Amino acid sequence: MDGFSLTRAEVGHLLMAMESGGQEQPADIMQKAWSARSQTRRLNDHPVLSEPLPAIAMKLMKSGTPKGLSLHEIAELGQLVEFASPSATSMQNWVKRDFKSIFVCPQAGKKYAPGQAALLYMIDDLKSSLDFESIRNLFAILFGKPDCREGSSAKPFIEPVALYKSYAALYEEMKVLGRSGVRIGSQLEEHVRMRADKAANLLALGTEPEREALRNFLLVAVISVQSAYCQALARRYSEATLFLGGH
Repeated sequence: MDGFSLTRAEVGHLLMAMESGGQEQPADIMQKAWSARSQTRRLNDHPVLSEPLPAIAMKLMKSGTPKGLSLHEIAELGQLVEFASPSATSMQNWVKRDFKSIFVCPQAGKKYAPGQAALLYMIDDLKSSLDFESIRNLFAILFGKPDCREGSSAKPFIEPVALYKSYAALYEEMKVLGRSGVRIGSQLEEHVRMRADKAANLLALGTEPEREALRNFLLVAVISVQSAYCQALARRYSEATLFLGGH
């Protein structure tokens, strides 16, 4: 994308900042992302970004730490991520129909909490490789069934934001490996598997089957994002060819 963009890792940090309410604010993360993009463009002799920031980026820079986001805001933020194109309409269908059981509990008033935003981003990433039934089953294993009862202390063994942030970091590592000449295929798969295993052990304090489920999910998620990249690349060259042919 030519305008301002975010990596999945940056979105993961953003959601974590919103969820934790700690010292690092969403505005800090957005400023760092803007500086990183501007520096990259200068190093590559590209013009510095001059167009206005997207509305959601401006809001996050100015509004402190929001407790939640609307579906439109979640979609707008997701559209800044490479190889992602979530729409508010699709997310509305997921929330109200395809994944209704996951979003039954209100968490941020009329808006969606950071963890729910992370779930929507995970659905968008996974749908390039898996059908909705498979995604629902994976979520059931990792997050269990939401309990809306007042005072309920039931929690999944891994939180959605932590999981999204973890596989986003793994994907960034994979991109670096690709640039450094690591061969795509078994060598790359083995490295991602090793890193997923380490991340699973750091994230989860549950049973061995839970840690195994987490390891497998991290692999599936990273491979799904890579699949989305390949599909985007194929579309780009297809469109370029059709343009040359006058179609």
